[in-house]
Amino acid sequence: MKGENDPLASFWMPFTANRAYKAHPRQLVSASGMHYRSADGREILDGTAGLWCCNAGHCRPEITEAIAKTAATLDFAPTFQLGHPLAFELAQRVAALMPEGLDRVFFTNSGSESVDTALKIALAVQRARAQGARTRLIGRERGYHGVGFGGISVGGIVGNRRTFGIGLPGTDHLRHTHDLTRNAFSRGFPQHGAELADDLQRLVDLHGAETIAAVIVEPMAGSTGVLLPPVGYLQRLRDICDRHGILLIFDEVITAFGRVGGATAAESWGVTPDILTMAKGLTNAAVPMGAVAVKRELHDAVVDHAPAGIEFFHGYTYSGHPLASAAGLAALDIYSAEGLFDRAKQLGGYWEDAAHDLKGRRSVIDIRTTGLVAGIELEPRPDAPGARATELFHACFDNGLLIRATGDIIALSPPLIVGKAEIDEMFSLLGDLLDVID
Repeated sequence: MKGENDPLASFWMPFTANRAYKAHPRQLVSASGMHYRSADGREILDGTAGLWCCNAGHCRPEITEAIAKTAATLDFAPTFQLGHPLAFELAQRVAALMPEGLDRVFFTNSGSESVDTALKIALAVQRARAQGARTRLIGRERGYHGVGFGGISVGGIVGNRRTFGIGLPGTDHLRHTHDLTRNAFSRGFPQHGAELADDLQRLVDLHGAETIAAVIVEPMAGSTGVLLPPVGYLQRLRDICDRHGILLIFDEVITAFGRVGGATAAESWGVTPDILTMAKGLTNAAVPMGAVAVKRELHDAVVDHAPAGIEFFHGYTYSGHPLASAAGLAALDIYSAEGLFDRAKQLGGYWEDAAHDLKGRRSVIDIRTTGLVAGIELEPRPDAPGARATELFHACFDNGLLIRATGDIIALSPPLIVGKAEIDEMFSLLGDLLDVID
């Protein structure tokens, strides 16, 4: 209303308990390298790379200078029936980092848009192959694929779905892979659960392969709490998809650009999808951008066999935006020059040991790590699920560490420039606070 003088009231914050936050706001006002600075002047060690995205650390001058130079030269150029050099250069650079064959790149503005784009591409490919009856899309329980209607339809996090109706028709879900009974405190991929991939065969038997266009999974389910694929699980999914003509989409919005080692989880873990989504680390989060990498033969099926004119009726005003393209190119230069895609391999063992040293701490019921990511699962309070992790999130911030809480799971994913001293600092503080939080 006019005249309202509460400076916090107008911003309806995303994925936030707005009433609780605005009663006790915690704000970040600047950042550099591995640290944020809070509104009250404290340094906050970034244990989450912002939101899984600032992989090269904060406010890198190479990126800010590239953005500023481009903003002064070409602030915007449409990519509908036109183009500009930076978008083509970035697409070529991204394609070179993808698994063999995924060398056609469609730009978006976020992970959510990347997912909806990938689902549309899958439907377009099946139609171009004269498989137009293949319209069903399969996701997975506990999967997070952004917040578009396509993403929440194939996603499997209940809170993201329940308010918004039935979503896209013709979607279904595989069982999730989380199994505390058999896999608690595993180091690396859990040994048990590869057979859960056979749930796809169950859905094939239920619906008919001829109705299924694509399956989308996160190689590592991140936002739901760092759920790693059981040994052999991803390959088993790949085999079932191949057997039945189903496209396999990997949602690598979190795992691409060095998080688990290598440019992608697909490369690091030896299973190649047909379509791969990315965002976050693509520009080191300096400018919003996402992308979808597609196998060349799938691109050609749509583009080369369409009538003259527009082949794929989809896109965004800001697809391949000049500033985002400049940020992406600068970020890729940093990743290459500093060998950041290898950091998860170099530090992975140290990181894993530091995380697993929390075993036995109060309320900890599981620890999961891969690359430079960790999930620490806490036993829920009987009367208040999620409250313990939220309290730990606030306590960490107040003591100089940014973590992420999702349900009763703490997720850590620091910038890839992290060092051993900072790893020690993170887990030491976490251990101390776990001991005092009931």
